[in-house]
Amino acid sequence: MQLSKKNITYPVKIFPEKVLQFGTGILLRGLPDYFINEANQKNIFNGSIVIVKSTDGDVNDFTDQDNLFTTFIKGIEKGEYIERTIINSSISRVLSAQNSWNEIINISESDDLQVIISNTTEIGLQYINEDIFASPPLSFPAKLTSLLFNRFNKKGNSANEIVIIPTELITNNGLILKETVHQHINFNHLPNEFILWLDKNVIFCNSLVDRIVTAANINDFNNVEYEDKLAIKTEPYNLWAIEGDEKVKNILIFSQTNKGLIINENIDYYRERKLRILNGTHTISVCLGFWMDFNTVYECMQNDLVGEFIESVMLEEIVPTLNLGTKDENILFAKEVLDRFNNPDLKHLLLNITMQQTAKMKMRNLPTIKRYYEKFNKVPIRLAMGFMAYLLFMKATHIREDKYYGMRRGNEYLINDDQAKYFYNIWKDIDIKDETAIKRLVLSICRNSQIWEMDLSHLPDFVETVSRQLIYLTQKL
Repeated sequence: MQLSKKNITYPVKIFPEKVLQFGTGILLRGLPDYFINEANQKNIFNGSIVIVKSTDGDVNDFTDQDNLFTTFIKGIEKGEYIERTIINSSISRVLSAQNSWNEIINISESDDLQVIISNTTEIGLQYINEDIFASPPLSFPAKLTSLLFNRFNKKGNSANEIVIIPTELITNNGLILKETVHQHINFNHLPNEFILWLDKNVIFCNSLVDRIVTAANINDFNNVEYEDKLAIKTEPYNLWAIEGDEKVKNILIFSQTNKGLIINENIDYYRERKLRILNGTHTISVCLGFWMDFNTVYECMQNDLVGEFIESVMLEEIVPTLNLGTKDENILFAKEVLDRFNNPDLKHLLLNITMQQTAKMKMRNLPTIKRYYEKFNKVPIRLAMGFMAYLLFMKATHIREDKYYGMRRGNEYLINDDQAKYFYNIWKDIDIKDETAIKRLVLSICRNSQIWEMDLSHLPDFVETVSRQLIYLTQKL
């Protein structure tokens, strides 16, 4: 039996189509669509979502299930394991941009339309020269420009305001999207009156999303008696931080139903704490866990040594350096992150986290290390240890088809990093049992200001600490 309105006894309410969403992906369905469905069930938002699918013309997976899908929530919340099953009925229809562009254009004229959401990958917000009057335009920003221009032509100043919220994982995504729309306006020689209308009637919001969502195998859940090709699984934690004022809050009234949906005039704090506490802890601990022969974050957390390292580096060396938010707020967030790391239902592979590890180390952890020195005037021992394990991880032993590989306990692993060649060359003549050579290696890497945009050897005792730790670890291998 397949999930559909006729096959389940579930109250599916019919609401006006207030949201136009570009993207059918699991993140959108597990976060924005989750919040909207929750608000609808509480009779707060009372609006449905029209989804635009741009990748191909096949929308049968959705229509076959009357646009319903199951969300399984499993994981640790406040130290307790929880499970919840939700049937999401927030989607009214899914339209193919290739096959139904005229229908999508018509939605732009609707008085019900209040919100446009997107997740088209970071590349999807890039500008390319194109005709917005194509059917359809190729890129999402061009499609959006076309829709907004049609709304301007058909509704003019009688149109209600629209809030546009991109969820692509780049800083200032709302501002970038707005700039891209203006580039399309210039390229297509659209009138100045449209620009004035746009600035008055359309609100572009920066946003930050944070929730792990995966596709779910319905057969893994014993309490479900139907088939669902669209089922997803999420962790309990959720965050959608949107940069906006009271006007935005009044439009996005579905924000009233969940503390994870935050509307604030400045969301820098939420971005900073995620980058430093969650992402930074991942980056500084992943290679250490890898050398301890673990393969997932959850496995690391179940080990006394690595689990204690992760908790202590987060709470004792990362959290104290944050300049935004209160101490209690940051500690609470850190504990929520530890719950997420301890989720047995999330198989977060360490090797996936190591992709572009050098860039991540520079962006996520070096500012923390610098701030730790400024605040405590001493070397952060655990951050130094994580940096040490990263240096060893970057030791490539061989090249195949222009890709660099290291070895762990006789098994090769891919070093997926733009700096892999540099590290291969600097490591290739080093005897890991030669303590003097190891010290020279660490000093040379730390002095490479082309990579770090600073000389790490100027940090008191940092090179010496990393060298001692690296010598100790290599002797154990």
